[in-house]
Amino acid sequence: MMIKTDRLLLTNFTPDMARAVHLGSLDEDTRRFLPDEVFETEEIAAAVISDLMDCYAGTEGPFVHPMLTDGVYAGYVQLVPQDDGWEIGYHTVHSMAGRGYATEAVQAFLPAMMDRFSLTQVAGVCDAENKASIRVLEKCGFVRVYEGDGLYQGKARPIVKMIYTK
Repeated sequence: MMIKTDRLLLTNFTPDMARAVHLGSLDEDTRRFLPDEVFETEEIAAAVISDLMDCYAGTEGPFVHPMLTDGVYAGYVQLVPQDDGWEIGYHTVHSMAGRGYATEAVQAFLPAMMDRFSLTQVAGVCDAENKASIRVLEKCGFVRVYEGDGLYQGKARPIVKMIYTK
């Protein structure tokens, strides 16, 4: 996959991205909101990238794609299967946060993936304390459908669930 936006290239992972993925996963926001996406070593990141690359040829997912800006890893955007449909996800590395990269990536990625899989609806679920992530979904046209207790990253937490409908 290759999607170009004004500032980003959304593409496929390659093995040489392991160090950037490892380093980009170590910030406090990732530890707080996405603890299962913290890769403590470059080797762990490399193994995860290998598994994600294997998914690209299939239809089961997850479909996780790096965001690059000027060739530098800025985070990822993803479409992940859930029991009741598909969910969007994204992460911007701490050093590049607050620049609108996640919003730009979701706005480009979501229509392409919805077309690819003939989807009419995609969910977005956030920890209710992750205001930046909620704001990304709002800017991308998602509508809040639930706010309350739910499972998030395997733990009971206050969550916000939003839906994008095509």
